[in-house]
Amino acid sequence: MATKPPKGDPVQDAPQVAEPKHAAAGLPAIGHTLRIAQQQMGVKRTALTLLRVNQKDGFDCPGCAWPEPDHRHKAEFCENGAKAVAEEATLRRVTPEFFAAHSVADLATRSGYWLGQQGRLTHPMHLPEGGDHYEPVSWERAFDIIAEEISALGSPDESVFYTSGRTSNEAAFLYQLFARELGTNNLPDCSNMCHESSGSALSETIGIGKGSVLLDDLYKADLIVVAGQNPGTNHPRMLSALEKAKANGARIISINPLPEAGLERFKNPQTPQGMLKGAALTDLFLQIRIGGDQALFRLLNKLVLETEGAVDEEFVREHTHGYEEFAEAARAADWDETLRATGLSRAEIEQALGMVLASERTIVCWAMGLTQHKHAVPTIREVVNFLLLRGNIGRPGAGVCPVRGHSNVQGDRTMGIFERPAPAFLDALEKEFGFAPPREHGFDVVRAIRALRDGEAKVFFAMGGNFVSASPDTDVTEAAMRRARLTVHVSTKLNRSHVVTGARALILPTLGRTERDLQVGPNGKSTEQFVTVEDSMGMVHASRGRLAPASPQLLSEPAIVCRLARRVLGADSKVPWEEFERDYATIRDRIARVIPGFEDFNARVTGSAGRPGGFTLPHAPRDERRFPTATGKANFTAAPVEYPELPEGRLLLQTLRSHDQYNTTIYGLDDRYRGITNGRRVVLVNPQDARALGVTDGSYVDLVSEWQDGVERRAPGFRVVHYPTTRGCAAAYYPETNVLVPLDATADTSNTPASKSVVVRLESGLEGRPEARPEARLEQSATD
Repeated sequence: MATKPPKGDPVQDAPQVAEPKHAAAGLPAIGHTLRIAQQQMGVKRTALTLLRVNQKDGFDCPGCAWPEPDHRHKAEFCENGAKAVAEEATLRRVTPEFFAAHSVADLATRSGYWLGQQGRLTHPMHLPEGGDHYEPVSWERAFDIIAEEISALGSPDESVFYTSGRTSNEAAFLYQLFARELGTNNLPDCSNMCHESSGSALSETIGIGKGSVLLDDLYKADLIVVAGQNPGTNHPRMLSALEKAKANGARIISINPLPEAGLERFKNPQTPQGMLKGAALTDLFLQIRIGGDQALFRLLNKLVLETEGAVDEEFVREHTHGYEEFAEAARAADWDETLRATGLSRAEIEQALGMVLASERTIVCWAMGLTQHKHAVPTIREVVNFLLLRGNIGRPGAGVCPVRGHSNVQGDRTMGIFERPAPAFLDALEKEFGFAPPREHGFDVVRAIRALRDGEAKVFFAMGGNFVSASPDTDVTEAAMRRARLTVHVSTKLNRSHVVTGARALILPTLGRTERDLQVGPNGKSTEQFVTVEDSMGMVHASRGRLAPASPQLLSEPAIVCRLARRVLGADSKVPWEEFERDYATIRDRIARVIPGFEDFNARVTGSAGRPGGFTLPHAPRDERRFPTATGKANFTAAPVEYPELPEGRLLLQTLRSHDQYNTTIYGLDDRYRGITNGRRVVLVNPQDARALGVTDGSYVDLVSEWQDGVERRAPGFRVVHYPTTRGCAAAYYPETNVLVPLDATADTSNTPASKSVVVRLESGLEGRPEARPEARLEQSATD
């Protein structure tokens, strides 16, 4: 049976450390999955719910955006996907009585873990100006409050409309439509903080800001390079694809500052052989220095150029632009500089080169380890150079594969959630709906925080997510949010952003992916609706919840947007909001007329006009080797090589997730694969670096970041863990370390926070190891 939420907040001052694991999944993953699911849902609900995850007639996992294969296992989910589902389908509830018992000041002292464990939100809640408790409010009054604050603005550009990746295609399309009819392009989203660098680099070089491979391409590849990514925790179902690729003969190079269990060996819990022995995945592990990836790929490109017959000259001649300038820059790559930038040996790079030259079909996969640096965009451009040289874009088994980290974050961007929309998209909106959308670019995440900080934005509306915890420079972000007149969050569960508020605040509870969505039609009868999502490889499919809603007070995201728009825009709106709320098929009909690739949307997504299970969006570079860039060809680039410089006595810190975490959602206080239990405030440091800095394993330090503005940013009380990181590099979990990331430390071009290369010093913190108190133990506090 399900357990009650924790009464006390676990004290995380005594993390325990064991040896890291060297294999992922297997029996421990099954056991952990079932334990968490049972705690949240109970036995019967667990079985009914998990068997519908990622099925063609079920709901899309609210976790990562990894695609589903055509032939699906009955248990088509991973451990962390099951945790995400369990947290949403939990039987725990956060009612108005909970808010009456806990002031906002009290909730602000709680950890993100404790807040999330309380359960599903059940009623709209309002924090009045000057109030200290959230109070229940009707939906009608909630929309009135939003309308009051928006109408009081000097300009629509004083409002900000943020989107999290969980939002469906239908809701995202309506959301951007509302914002643009209101008169603003202030549509920041979570992609601004993760794969914006990928989109920027790919749009310039191949003409589309998405990956160019499908799942079948992984199975056909000769070589798969996994750079700056930890799929064992962040995209666990990717391990099954890598296992199949290996069985088909592929070789894998992993490039990462940390060894990760999932890339060492995968114990597939769905096969007897996998459970017993597992499959070794990585053939070559390049333990690179943080931020050295551009230098590595530049040198590999130089070596390919120097190898007779290695360049696909026909492809380069017919399909690319800028080759000569690129080749000149690549030939100037220096071995000594590359070894210094990467921390690798000459023998390791030469071994990688041999594997590259032996491959006719190469895929490069990457995630935040490449995208969250100052030089992230030129790094990804260099990856594209690497693939273009040997014709590895637009052929089966080859291409670029940026792995998105949140379900439908890619679909939201496709639907128009973007602060810098293309003129063609705005033209199509204007033609379809009869109003002139604004053309001036809006705020991304970093610029939105600055606008709130500086009083240039006064209303903040979030469609999902946990903006405060996800954003950089925590103290600056929280102070900025508190300057707002109104903060609004459409949410399923409680999080930190609900307790860092403007003068007034609203929490609007919404349906989750797992829940049945019934809307009342014009005949007064309820009709079941479904929504759609787009995965990391451009596949669009339906998602149908089956559980009864957590509360009869919940509204779906499309319904919230439609009712908000009707109240704010009034009778003068040219959009049929009421029709859209009643029948989501009418939304998809409009999407089909506005967005290329969605023609005949309803028939294709239901399978009535093609194969069941959805459809693949067109991708010109992949499908026809056509590159819709400014030059009409794939563009080689030749940026100067950059890598972080590290002052004496400092470390280069990357922020990362634990295995008991999904983005900012904390499921537990363990990181099983890295050997960490019962705490999150740990910093992983190479033993040689630790000795040089005079810090012992188990000692406590404050992490202090250093940035050109001279502001001290401090994260106190971290236990030092000796760990096999690259020399000069350290790692610690976010969101606890987001406080160290300066708001202005961003990637060139994309403006993505540079969370993977933060210069820090370690200062002595708590003396000795704190006494482990009973309330510090998660298993005691997580039960009644």
